[in-house]
Amino acid sequence: MTVNMTKGQAISLQKNDGGSLTAVRMGLGWQAAPRRGLFGSRTREIDLDASAVLFADKQPVDVVFFRHLVSDDGSVRHTGDNLVGGVGQGGDDEAILVDLQRIPVHIDQIVFTVNSFTGQTFQEVQNAFCRLVDETNGQELARYTLAGGGAYTAQIMAKVHRNGSGWTMTAIGTPANGRTFQDLMPAILPVL
Repeated sequence: MTVNMTKGQAISLQKNDGGSLTAVRMGLGWQAAPRRGLFGSRTREIDLDASAVLFADKQPVDVVFFRHLVSDDGSVRHTGDNLVGGVGQGGDDEAILVDLQRIPVHIDQIVFTVNSFTGQTFQEVQNAFCRLVDETNGQELARYTLAGGGAYTAQIMAKVHRNGSGWTMTAIGTPANGRTFQDLMPAILPVL
């Protein structure tokens, strides 16, 4: 059963049987919003990029994004860059796979961001979402839908963080401006 998350909501990443999840996929999906023009409406391709920044004690230690597809330890993997979005109705356009069992013990948080590499604002995006899927069985666990566009080029979507011996996901949904994850660091640090 999927939990439709709201900004700031946190969910435990424990299975219903009490066991812990071992591998999750953070999926990102979006479509270009139609724009009204002189000759009707049209869409423009939107290049959103998903990134995962790995933190140890509030310090960034690694990042996974379209130019660095696998974390240095191999526990986090990006499936590849999608330059246009809208692959399917509700399907993932980009995904980041996280092997929770392989994440080094010093990594305590992974923050997922999305940014418009080409600089278009979220006013030009529709149906954007971030979802967490149990990678072992394909079950969607949680979904955070980006409601309404805005005059910003990025969003700090969610974080997965250690909670005792398990993990918790928190929907963040903080708008930001930047074309790369490096540009977003000032917006990420307050949510750690």
